[in-house]
Amino acid sequence: MRIVVMLKTAEGGRWIVPQVEELRRRGHEVIVVLPAGPGRLRDLLQRGGVSMVDSPFRFRFRPGIATLVQLWRLRRLIRRLRPDVLQYHHYHAALAARLGTLGLGIARVFMVPGPLFLESRLIRASERFLVRLDDVVIAGSGCTAARYRSLGRADRSLPVVPYGVDTRAFRPPDVATRLAARRRLELPDDVFVAIMVAYVYAPKTLVHRGTGIKGHDVLLEAWRTFHRDRPQSRLILVGAGWDAAGEDHRQALIRRFDIAGDPSVDWYAGVVDVSRYYAAANVSVSPSLSENHGAALEAGAVAVPSIVSDAGGLPETVAPDSGWVVPAGDVDSLVAALHSAYAEFRSGGLRRRGMAARELVEQRFDSGDCARAVADVIEVTGGLHPVSRRRRRLAGSATG
Repeated sequence: MRIVVMLKTAEGGRWIVPQVEELRRRGHEVIVVLPAGPGRLRDLLQRGGVSMVDSPFRFRFRPGIATLVQLWRLRRLIRRLRPDVLQYHHYHAALAARLGTLGLGIARVFMVPGPLFLESRLIRASERFLVRLDDVVIAGSGCTAARYRSLGRADRSLPVVPYGVDTRAFRPPDVATRLAARRRLELPDDVFVAIMVAYVYAPKTLVHRGTGIKGHDVLLEAWRTFHRDRPQSRLILVGAGWDAAGEDHRQALIRRFDIAGDPSVDWYAGVVDVSRYYAAANVSVSPSLSENHGAALEAGAVAVPSIVSDAGGLPETVAPDSGWVVPAGDVDSLVAALHSAYAEFRSGGLRRRGMAARELVEQRFDSGDCARAVADVIEVTGGLHPVSRRRRRLAGSATG
């Protein structure tokens, strides 16, 4: 089959790479449609020899003739590519794909990387009807599937498949690697190290107004209290602003919490390889207000237990013996969880939690297993649409 995959970013979304590789391994032709411009996702796909096409649609829905012209150009592009299956990720890409392919008879698969957009009352109301344009919705978490079931989506066309993590690339480091990672970051062996790996996003307008969704402010507020009681501790934050607005928000957080004057907090931006930071850590923290599975999967894969909020799919990433779940936005609960992790660090029990985290990730979230499941769904979905009829229809309308 010919499969076209569409995303709204050439930088993020690197979790599609295992899916693309699996589809190509099975002999399918895969073409990825991305916004024009450089990005880490584009680089990865290019190194893998994957065909790419620049999207004529900029994935911004602003009222005006320009948006309509871009959608029309996207429609012409998809007609020219003549896919058997069109797969898309992100809500803006889903809107563009649905509107741009109305009446074309293409099998459409929406894979949902997170539930944030469904937290908007306006979007939920419209999605109740627009989701009917998708043949299949692959929920990236059980939480997302539950949201779509509440909108009337039937289970038979709502499989749950995580994006997962590469458990071969992310592995528990040996003792020498851990010690070397700590030396590079000037961290003594007896210091308790918490880590948060996440881009910084500016506050959204439709949901969680005025607050960054990743919960950096929640963790930094909790850290003030925790570190005052446990001075032999360090917090490592890894991640820059996602865009200019995100970087502005990060700088505002740095000023608000006086990070420059706090020796217990280190914030690293522009990091490509996060593994050496995980190697130095004792516990990972994901205090998001909205999330799919997030950094907890990478942390678990390297045997670092996690403290996660109860937002979105995060509770799915830990078991009682591998981590902690706290209410989203609750500073006091996060402080208590940090104290629990610190006590186990001192007693030696934290290492057992880490191995339990690794086992859970291997069993449920291996990206190879997840990619095979996604490929199965795409093959079945494409098989439900008579290819010859669909291609004749696309060919016949290619000049329209």
